[in-house]
Amino acid sequence: MKLINNIRRKFIELVVLSVLCCTVSTVFAQHKTDTLQTVHILGERKLHKTSDTKAEIFAPGQKITNVDSLTLQQYQNQNLANLLSQQEPVFIKSYGFNSLSTLNFRGASAAQSVVLWDGVPIQDASLGVADISQLPVLLMNNVNIVYGSSAALWGSGNVGGALLLENEQPVFDSNGRKSLSVVGGMGSFQQYTEGIKTSYSNKRIFLSLDAFGQTAQNNFGYKLTVDSTAKTLNARLKGASIMGQAGYLLGEQNVLRLSVWYQDYYREVPPALFEGASVKNYTNSSIRLLLDWNKKTANTLWYAKASFINDRVHYVDSLSLLNTNNTTYQYYFEAGWKRKIGNHSQLLVFIPLQAARIVTSDTAEGKQQTKAALAAAYDVKLFNERLDVAVNGRAEVINNTSVLLPGADASYTLTHWLSFRVNVQRTYRAPTLNELYYNPGGNANLLPEEGWNEDAGYTLKLKPTSAVSFYHDLSVFNRVIDNWIVWFGGAIWTPHNIATVHSRGVETENKLQWRLNSNWSLHLGANTSYVIATTQSSYIANDNSIGKQIPYTPRYNGQLNAGFSYKHLYINYNHTYTGYRFITTDESEYILPYNTGNLQATYDLYLAHCPLSVSLQCNNIWNQQYQVVAYRPMPGINWLAGLKLTLL
Repeated sequence: MKLINNIRRKFIELVVLSVLCCTVSTVFAQHKTDTLQTVHILGERKLHKTSDTKAEIFAPGQKITNVDSLTLQQYQNQNLANLLSQQEPVFIKSYGFNSLSTLNFRGASAAQSVVLWDGVPIQDASLGVADISQLPVLLMNNVNIVYGSSAALWGSGNVGGALLLENEQPVFDSNGRKSLSVVGGMGSFQQYTEGIKTSYSNKRIFLSLDAFGQTAQNNFGYKLTVDSTAKTLNARLKGASIMGQAGYLLGEQNVLRLSVWYQDYYREVPPALFEGASVKNYTNSSIRLLLDWNKKTANTLWYAKASFINDRVHYVDSLSLLNTNNTTYQYYFEAGWKRKIGNHSQLLVFIPLQAARIVTSDTAEGKQQTKAALAAAYDVKLFNERLDVAVNGRAEVINNTSVLLPGADASYTLTHWLSFRVNVQRTYRAPTLNELYYNPGGNANLLPEEGWNEDAGYTLKLKPTSAVSFYHDLSVFNRVIDNWIVWFGGAIWTPHNIATVHSRGVETENKLQWRLNSNWSLHLGANTSYVIATTQSSYIANDNSIGKQIPYTPRYNGQLNAGFSYKHLYINYNHTYTGYRFITTDESEYILPYNTGNLQATYDLYLAHCPLSVSLQCNNIWNQQYQVVAYRPMPGINWLAGLKLTLL
């Protein structure tokens, strides 16, 4: 943890120096000129264009949403788990305020969700999932969410959806370009965060460095009964993330880039409500390397990427005498070619190769899994580009098992304000190394999950006046998966295939924006999700789970955002609702629904040429006592204040 302390010390020194420089600049500017400074208008939600060719061109019928720049700014001192749980119709399964958080897309399990970093899967092979609470928002320049399956494009395992994370793309400037921002925050339960974002470029070279550190005691109070309370113990957090990039312009539209991402997290695991005490803790460190190259011409794109990921997890529980070390090695390579054919169609052919190996503390032999595939996608636009159709397919070999994953999707623009979409994909997920070989509890006899996914929807964009705009999107989906994998057990949990699970439901996204004048703007938005995910058949005789909801899949989930911006001030109230979650397959036990209210405020001001953004967020303002996962209490009312100072 010396790295975290060094980051904090350097950050404080940089903030102090920056404020002094900006103050001196302000005094000097006041004596030099009375010219008005350029002002930044708050409340503008800018959408970033994705650099993922598959999402941009070859998935016209899929629902893909982009987290806008204003939302990323609001959560710059937090992690993606907090952002998604409050702003997107995705259920985030959090095992506590200081623990693992995983994605749940449309009733899919955490292992059926894919997280990609610039096109590279980053799920931890020792867990089989990605912990999104360890993904700082500050490090992400672009976040896209893909709802529904597209295994042909993003690989087998993409059953419920995908989270696409993108870093800043190299930008070359012959005049030289520099940027430097520092951020910091503090809040309840002795939370402290600090970070820096900096970049430099000239006509040939691009360099960037982003860093984020955080510590917290997380010693919040909660109710045991109506008349008694307790305080969370053994819940400290220390974490640091550093990401560096170097890009080189080999020639016109010919770029080579190297990205290095290092993370180190130490977490204590507080006792569950049924435990008298806990001394558990785990350390997770990872190094991710990515080298990618792309060359563009007028009609052709060539690209290649290679990555290496090393994850280390050390878990200690001295009460039960557990001391385990898991080390995983993941290698990923992908090469592709995209060609524009005529004026209205494009073809993409790519070859992804992936290998994962896990070494545990009780064996030096290790277990591994390899995937090799040949994939292609074809997109064509018809009827004056009103109809956009894409077909795709992937032939993949997983160890010694071959599978074919076809799919097709399309969108149709009826008018400039109304469009429709449809998506049909075959899904397939091989058991992870964690599910097969976890000790104790792994099940080497697991069958792969497979089935079909269908979804459709429409988007309505209205702008009756220049001041008012309305956005409405509705999606319906249906998915049937055979050999669904779920973990059962008491002292030792083991994964089992439970035959067939049928998931279906509807999602909506609604936004209303009203700009009263150049100073005032009002906004109102609501996201809703209704998901039914039930066991359709079972290998177990007289199974009481038939027709019952899958554990930890809420039927109802929604978010509301309402607020305004006035000049440099932005205010937003966010309300989230999460419905009943059954914790047993027969629906005999459940967790009550919960509502949380969250208030966010941001104010921009200028110190000479140094924009300063001050933010304040108060979470769970109604002090709701709730649990996302059974026996893991969440904090009541809490706050987090932050600042961002842009120097260059």
